[in-house]
Amino acid sequence: MEYIASISYGKDSLAMLEVIHRNSLPLDRIVHVEIMATKDIPADLPPMMEFKKKADAIILDKYGISVEHISAPHSYEDYFYYVCNGKRSRNRGKIYGFPLQKGNWCNSRLKVGVLERVQKDAVTYIGIAADEPRRYHNLSETKRSPLVEYGWTEAMCRTWCEENDLLSPIYTSAARGGCWFCHNQSIEQLRLLRKNYPEYWALLLKWDTDSPVSFKGDGHTLHDFDNRFSMEERGLLPKNTAFRWKQISDKTTH
Repeated sequence: MEYIASISYGKDSLAMLEVIHRNSLPLDRIVHVEIMATKDIPADLPPMMEFKKKADAIILDKYGISVEHISAPHSYEDYFYYVCNGKRSRNRGKIYGFPLQKGNWCNSRLKVGVLERVQKDAVTYIGIAADEPRRYHNLSETKRSPLVEYGWTEAMCRTWCEENDLLSPIYTSAARGGCWFCHNQSIEQLRLLRKNYPEYWALLLKWDTDSPVSFKGDGHTLHDFDNRFSMEERGLLPKNTAFRWKQISDKTTH
């Protein structure tokens, strides 16, 4: 039986490696699913990619195991432009485009499926903290959480990461965790992406033009947000929580 630690580079999964080490739990491999936006562009923003490199070096030095970065056979962009051929699908003949808000294709194709292939016939360690009982249903004989087994809370994991220079930038700066193209990200995260990574924003706008599915489940497109942010910058809209989409139409019709 093979023992695998699955890490996301968040505080819990990194501290989990220390718990495994301290308690002499068997460990054969450490894996991370590297999602790709395109063939050449990662799904994580540059600060997170730099952190991963640093963390990999620390992990190898502390535990003697190199982190394996595994990926789906195709990128997000590849699947985005995949043409649906399902006989009963109302989207037959159209590209996938952006994932739906619920039942999205991206998680299963780019992450879950990759992990399932690696974890077959293995015991996998996952970073669920002892004070996350709502996630205990994810645990089984083949999916174990050393943090739960040895009583490590989220706060304990963060403290350990801080003390060992392993606290991800998602906790210390504006760098968000997860995919920079995610349709579920917040408005503020979209603002930061547009401001700090205009080349990524331009690619998202291209996808937005091509997609048969709106970026947000409420029907708003990325071009809607681009217009909104542009109007904010020009002082035509207030940047606050009182925003209503009607304000844009009111401004453009007067």
